[in-house]
Amino acid sequence: MRRLLAIGLAAALFSIGWVVGATTSQDPPATYMSAADILATIERAPAGRVSDQQIRHIDAGGHNVGVGVVQRPPSTTLGAIQHHNQTEVYYVVSGQGTLVTGGELVNGRALPADGATVRTLTGPSSVGGIEGGESRDIGPGDMLIIPAGSPHGFSEVTETITYIVVRVDPEQLVELK
Repeated sequence: MRRLLAIGLAAALFSIGWVVGATTSQDPPATYMSAADILATIERAPAGRVSDQQIRHIDAGGHNVGVGVVQRPPSTTLGAIQHHNQTEVYYVVSGQGTLVTGGELVNGRALPADGATVRTLTGPSSVGGIEGGESRDIGPGDMLIIPAGSPHGFSEVTETITYIVVRVDPEQLVELK
């Protein structure tokens, strides 16, 4: 699991450069998260419910970048979220599920602007269902880039799925951590 985690984190962090381009010089020159920190975050996730834990969220020079861990238990209920400003990069560490992306968010309602989810994780977002979209089975080692504005959600999680999420916050709306 450590090897898979290390490979995934390297790939996820490499993708940040691809998604947002070069950043300006800053102090410190890098933010380090050890495999032990990431594994500890995964182990702290409460069993049987969705857990989204931000590990770090930094000013990367003109935009913020966050790294967290999401864990989802088995489910067959499709709920969707659409982040208005943030792009997300997922790297699946373990588990299996069917992720639906794209299409149209239906029956959407905005998350409260002063709520913890918006302030510390996703920035302005709406939740609802998805009409249309593309379904894809995902599992360990898979990686996805979900652009801002793209509705996404799991239609099925067959085995508790754990993934690292890198969030690119170009408007620097999410609190730093």
